[in-house]
Amino acid sequence: MAIRRRIHSSPMLVDISPIVHLWLLRLLVPLGGYRDFINSRGFSNDTLAEILGLGAWIDSDTRDFEMKLVVAELRKLHQTGERKLRNATPPACLSRNVARFSALVGLSDIDCRILEFVVLIQNERLLDDTADSLGQLSSVKVFHALSVLLGIPECQIRASLSAQGVLAKSGLVSVDRSSTTTLRGKLDLLSNNFADSILSSDADPVNLLRDTVILGSSAQLSIHNFEHINTTLSVLRPYLKRSIETGRKGVNIFIHGDPGTGKSQLTKALAQEMGCELFEVASEDGDGDPVNGERRLRAFRAAQSFLSQRKALILFDEVEDVFNDGDSFFGRKSTAQTRKAWINRMLEENTVPTLWLSNSAYGLDPAFIRRFDMVFELPVPPKKQRKRILLDSCADLLDATNVARIAELESLAPAVVTRAASVVRSIRDELDSTGVASAFELLIGNTLEAQGHQSIRKNDSNRLPEIYDPRFIHADSDLSQIATGLIQSKSGRLCLYGPPGTGKTAYGRWLAEQLGVPLIVKRASDLMSKWVGENEKNISHAFKQAEQDGALLLLDEVDSFLQDRRGAKQGWEVSLVNEMLMQMESFSGIFIASTNLIEGLDQAALRRFDLKVKFDFLKPEQARELLYRYCVRLSISTPQPEQLTRLMQMQKLTPGDFATVIRQNRFRPMTSSTDIVSALEAECALKEGAKSSMGFLK
Repeated sequence: MAIRRRIHSSPMLVDISPIVHLWLLRLLVPLGGYRDFINSRGFSNDTLAEILGLGAWIDSDTRDFEMKLVVAELRKLHQTGERKLRNATPPACLSRNVARFSALVGLSDIDCRILEFVVLIQNERLLDDTADSLGQLSSVKVFHALSVLLGIPECQIRASLSAQGVLAKSGLVSVDRSSTTTLRGKLDLLSNNFADSILSSDADPVNLLRDTVILGSSAQLSIHNFEHINTTLSVLRPYLKRSIETGRKGVNIFIHGDPGTGKSQLTKALAQEMGCELFEVASEDGDGDPVNGERRLRAFRAAQSFLSQRKALILFDEVEDVFNDGDSFFGRKSTAQTRKAWINRMLEENTVPTLWLSNSAYGLDPAFIRRFDMVFELPVPPKKQRKRILLDSCADLLDATNVARIAELESLAPAVVTRAASVVRSIRDELDSTGVASAFELLIGNTLEAQGHQSIRKNDSNRLPEIYDPRFIHADSDLSQIATGLIQSKSGRLCLYGPPGTGKTAYGRWLAEQLGVPLIVKRASDLMSKWVGENEKNISHAFKQAEQDGALLLLDEVDSFLQDRRGAKQGWEVSLVNEMLMQMESFSGIFIASTNLIEGLDQAALRRFDLKVKFDFLKPEQARELLYRYCVRLSISTPQPEQLTRLMQMQKLTPGDFATVIRQNRFRPMTSSTDIVSALEAECALKEGAKSSMGFLK
């Protein structure tokens, strides 16, 4: 005979309610649990025997343990219990909270009684242990057991716990139909801590769901910080407003974008503008442990029921937990894919408007995407918006110069700004004004570097030389006239070609200043990637960013992207050119491409440029005038005929050479015009094919 487990515990430590006492008797007698509870040598659980009134049979010195007599006595105790306890009720706090949920989601009397039982079996260890005497149960046996325990016809139990029942739809109670297990294991509550909360807290039902749905915090950014998506907001804002006013069902918005771009802040700002409460589907439980995708879906379903009568929005962040938690390599479907019909129906019928947030739309089943009312990407804000966010969040920490420099960071996301501001503000009393700005830049820079982005540059590479005038550019077109035309049209595609240093990039910077628009400069190193498809994605993003910012897009070293397709050896080389051509044609702003190697450009690409401008080496008079200008700038003597003669003999002199020489002045001071000319000669001597004996070609 198998040895039975005996549990010895002082009955003084156990306090059960009358209704639990009745359920214990029903588990043992009508449902047959006594067969496990009583054996030839005693009880499997002495505490249970004491509670039920069978304590005299435990280690008795006056009589032997006789199973038949004990079973007979237990049956009498059950009959007495049925007479005296049939009207017993659950603990008062539990009854009040269940009544609140009933009013909120429309529970029937049977639903309420089932919910009360599931809460108590989750919370009362003795009840759970006694239910284990029934062994492993199928769903059918669970319905029968509940029918006996609660005194409700089995057909009504089955209907109440069906997938279409309020308990299941609200997520309060679900039946695990995937396996056979114990009674408690088959009946799943909304969350791990729900049983404790509903038994011990007299509160608004929503407050009892703190590890299921939580009230969103206040927004740190306003809706005005998202002007870079005004086109999208012009549709989203009135749609949400009308949906809330009319109670429209199936309102779901999918927002994706890199971490920190402000997706949560946008949601909070929208809720604030609409005058709505914002509730977030919890991603961790009350103990701080992560909640899996299936339980988060149940929490969402519950929130839809609990909040349907409130003016509210629901935020479901990190939806990857649900839509992209599978593994295609091993053939494992995501949580959403395994419940596809349920998800589709939910997206069409939810009563509370929901905003679903993700870092990426990658992996999202197209069948789900088409059921969202709106799907859009929230990009990193453009420079204008980044500057506004910095001013709104950090006006007391940074001066205008620091704000302008930090705003240049194209990867600067709002969350990075607000986090750094919070840290610095907490220690500002220990820092002077310089230290505050330095600490802020340190935090920003370290975060961006850790994310794989460029950190803050102390020197602005997009700044024009101190001495700049398009008259010092040797071009085959009138550059000032081109600028005037572009200011009027605000659209154009230019290809600037010629030797390095002839001023192609500087002209683009100057042109942006004349147009009064931001400048976005991209080089091959900024856009080229070793990953397949990333080059095309980066090019697309550059054009999209320029469109959003209303910026002039300057693409340097364009020969890296527009090589003649007739000489392509790899498929990706062709797709790269195709992507560039498509983006050029669809771009409505001003696009400038510069190259040193126009001979290798794709012919179809060349035809798509409105104007091709050749930049060449300086003409003699330009070189002479530029030398005079720099002598004045450095406060040194006017060049003498000897220096001018030497200057005129330099064949391949460019504005870039002058800029290089002037930079040398920082660590190797130029004290005379002779020093400048000598440095220029050294620069020209390094150029391929340079001959100092030849003068300028006219």
